[in-house]
Amino acid sequence: MPVAALLAVAAELAVFVGVGRLVGFGSAVLLVFAASLLGLVLLRREGMRAWRGFRAAAQAGQPPGPQVTDGLVGLLGALLLAVPGLVTGVVGALLLVPPVRRLTRAGVRRATERRVSSMVAGDLFGPRVVRVRRAGQPTPPGQSPAGPAEPSVVDGAIEGEIVEPGR
Repeated sequence: MPVAALLAVAAELAVFVGVGRLVGFGSAVLLVFAASLLGLVLLRREGMRAWRGFRAAAQAGQPPGPQVTDGLVGLLGALLLAVPGLVTGVVGALLLVPPVRRLTRAGVRRATERRVSSMVAGDLFGPRVVRVRRAGQPTPPGQSPAGPAEPSVVDGAIEGEIVEPGR
């Protein structure tokens, strides 16, 4: 981790010097200051938005995972924008752009589902779609045949394949 922090500081300095040579030192400082100020304003807005989304999901009895991950991605973007630096500012601004935010949110969800139990993931994100193939059905393109082709009941559970939405 200390090596990554040193590399991040070196990248920030190199980009700042490059931008300073390109547009002038005063303009580069002003740009960093403006980005940090914008990040602080957005930090409050994203925090309130995340809290409202979480509360709405909780009151509706829905799993809070999608709202929580969206809020975390927004808060991370605003925090990175608030940290003085041009590289962190660009990364933070990108995390606030809707298409990048959706991709990041999906990545956070997949990473969370891999690291927690199926029960916890279900509580966070809701039930997963499960598809069971019968014997003799071909495996769909792009998917590997996982598990037995014929569904079997073992101790009251049906073995099957978990298919994530959008795949």
